[in-house]
Amino acid sequence: MSDEKIHQTEIQDTQEDPKEIELNQQPESENKEETGGLDIPEKMPLLVVRDITIFNYMILPLFVGREKSVHAVDAALNQNRYILVCAQKDEKIDDPTPNDIYHTGTVALIMRMLKMPDGRLKVLIQGIQRAKIKEFTREDPFYEVKIDLIQEKDITEYGPEVEALIRAAREQSEKILNLKSIDSSEIMAVLNSVDEPGRLADLIASNLRMKPEEAQKILECEDPIERLKLVNQKLAKEVEVATMQAKIQSMAKEGMDKAQREFFLREQLKAIRKELGELGEEGDEIEELRKALKKAGLPKKVFKEAEKQLNRLSSMHPEAAEATVIRTYLEWLVELPWKKATKDRLDIKEAEKILNEDHYDLDKVKERILEYLSVRKLNPKMKGPILCFVGPPGVGKTSLGKSIARALNRKFVRMSLGGMRDEAEIRGHRRTYIGSMPGRIIQGIKEAGSKNPVFMLDEIDKLGNDFRGDPASALLEVLDPEQNNSFTDHYLNVPFDLSKVMFICTANMLDTIPSALLDRMEVIRIPGYTEQEKVKIAEKYLLPRQIKENGLQPKDIQISSKTILKVIREYTREAGLRNLERELGAICRKIARKVAEGQKGPFRVTTQNLHKFLGVPKFLNEEKEKELPPGVALGLAWTPVGGEVLNIEVSVLPGKGKLLLTGQLGDIMKESAQAALSYARTKAKDFGFEEDFAEKKDIHIHVPAGATPKDEPSAGVTISAALMSALTEQSLPGDIAMTGEITLRGRVLPVGGIKEKILAAVTYGLSTVVIPKQNLKDLQEIPKDLRKKIKIETIEHVEDLWNKLGLKPINKK
Repeated sequence: MSDEKIHQTEIQDTQEDPKEIELNQQPESENKEETGGLDIPEKMPLLVVRDITIFNYMILPLFVGREKSVHAVDAALNQNRYILVCAQKDEKIDDPTPNDIYHTGTVALIMRMLKMPDGRLKVLIQGIQRAKIKEFTREDPFYEVKIDLIQEKDITEYGPEVEALIRAAREQSEKILNLKSIDSSEIMAVLNSVDEPGRLADLIASNLRMKPEEAQKILECEDPIERLKLVNQKLAKEVEVATMQAKIQSMAKEGMDKAQREFFLREQLKAIRKELGELGEEGDEIEELRKALKKAGLPKKVFKEAEKQLNRLSSMHPEAAEATVIRTYLEWLVELPWKKATKDRLDIKEAEKILNEDHYDLDKVKERILEYLSVRKLNPKMKGPILCFVGPPGVGKTSLGKSIARALNRKFVRMSLGGMRDEAEIRGHRRTYIGSMPGRIIQGIKEAGSKNPVFMLDEIDKLGNDFRGDPASALLEVLDPEQNNSFTDHYLNVPFDLSKVMFICTANMLDTIPSALLDRMEVIRIPGYTEQEKVKIAEKYLLPRQIKENGLQPKDIQISSKTILKVIREYTREAGLRNLERELGAICRKIARKVAEGQKGPFRVTTQNLHKFLGVPKFLNEEKEKELPPGVALGLAWTPVGGEVLNIEVSVLPGKGKLLLTGQLGDIMKESAQAALSYARTKAKDFGFEEDFAEKKDIHIHVPAGATPKDEPSAGVTISAALMSALTEQSLPGDIAMTGEITLRGRVLPVGGIKEKILAAVTYGLSTVVIPKQNLKDLQEIPKDLRKKIKIETIEHVEDLWNKLGLKPINKK
């Protein structure tokens, strides 16, 4: 049943208008109880309606706007106010023909009419009696029809079936009203007062929401009992629909009740706080935070924690100390990229092109990056690798990370770990501390604005530790692909997924990196550059960059490859490129001043006038001696800044068998010296010097090169050669350098940093390098052009070295 009251209650029009026509005179037959006694004419105007069916005793207002309908109403008002109301079959037709109209309708009495300002009529009508159209007597300007009245069948006695139908109709009507939460007392009083089956059926049908064709079917049913049966069927269906509707509403209400209750309570709390003067912009801020948290894409667990903290914040005084802490915490949650990620550039050729544009050589590193991209293309769900670039300063480790980010089309974040001693720098501070904040990892992710940046951890070998914790141990979780998908920062106290981040670490040396941390990384060595590589890099990258930074044009300066090579040899001595770029920058500054003073270029920088730009050479390639003084040997050492050529000196002095070691030697080199001395004592008889020299002589071993600490297991063979040269008083060649460690039995052990050491030997101008035989495998990493510049010989035993150096027993001279 509809939500409106039953139409039998007369609708009162409260609007007063001069155009309203009051129809106070009723036809003589209107108040008669029996419809058959009404003086209803045989011919009357026809009012066609679109989507409604009029039943007997039904009172309702209609808006009449179509021209034929307006003329029909006017004609009825001019006659006896009777009009036949029929529904049209298709409500979309604006001008229905007789075939488009149902021929069964209801004779209605026009009770009131009101003319609207837009020309339409508003009429109040009451259904009187069913009728059928017998004939259309007029079609213009309105339909006029002859009708046959449908007389209601008289029922003198009600059997059990009729009584059951009447009760069922009343009960189902009441059930529908209750399911729809409509007050049923007045309506049921009306229904209970009607005992005639036909009239009850019409009364209920007039208030049911039905399609026009369904209502028309009931209207056309002449038998009152059959009509009541049809109404009961419709009521039964309505009960099912209303029951299901009530069930759905109940389920929805259960879900909404909690939210509505919280909303009303929150609004009440807001009103109370406003009355107390505690609510200003803070209330809007909390709502904004709530909306921002919903948009941030937080995981379910994180959103639950955020909602909990937001509810705490809403119940606090805005000036409370803890409110600021919670507000800052929620802002961090909102600003973190929980679901924002950049799309990887998976075009391998394009990535290779970018890497080649940014960096010269470094084929091994580029190949590894392209392998990563290839796997990423085939398996998008792969976890980010942990790469560690190891090499001297200035070889391009950090800039290589930027190139990788550009090749991948990812954001780049750099974090320096040098000197970091506080674990909270990695894991963050707990929110109980004053000034607490997330760790540098989460800060970097926020700065990047995506959850899959290239994250560079610079100088990982320079991490420290003290009473505040061990940052290296805190990095274990960050750099473990099996754990970092749920990295928990102490400040956030909720997991954040770092598995999509590509971490790149840099280090100058591996010795100081804890083994557990090193195990999580893939080490890629970048040892340094040859002179030819440096020239190419300077021409392609360093010089153009300095020309641009100093405000010059490429046409302002002319510098040849030979001049750049002279800069490399005489003004720098390094594995990397930083000092070379500084020297090129100094040349550009001198030329920039000339341009600023109005001089016109181009300005040529040659090997002859280079000193005018850079001053006197800082490193002179002294003429190498063909033979070194007895007791002196050339060794090769690896340092964090590259390879180095060392002079190792040994003096044999009168004394009591002391071994003096100077030159800031570490424990490992001291042990190498002890091993070399012990082996020399076993060969005293073979080489013809005193066997008890260790008791009568003092041995002083000195490694110059200033205050540079030296501690590496690669000086054993060099110390041994220098010691034997001093004991036999024989000179060693001045163009041979050596590296390797020895055992007490004279066996030569392999060492590291071969490429750096050979680079240093080439830079120093040596002709031959002697390395352990087990280091032959390392020569594959050395460029062919570098190997052509120096002779590389291998040894397995220290006596092989003595033979190559020309050391002979004294008694066999």
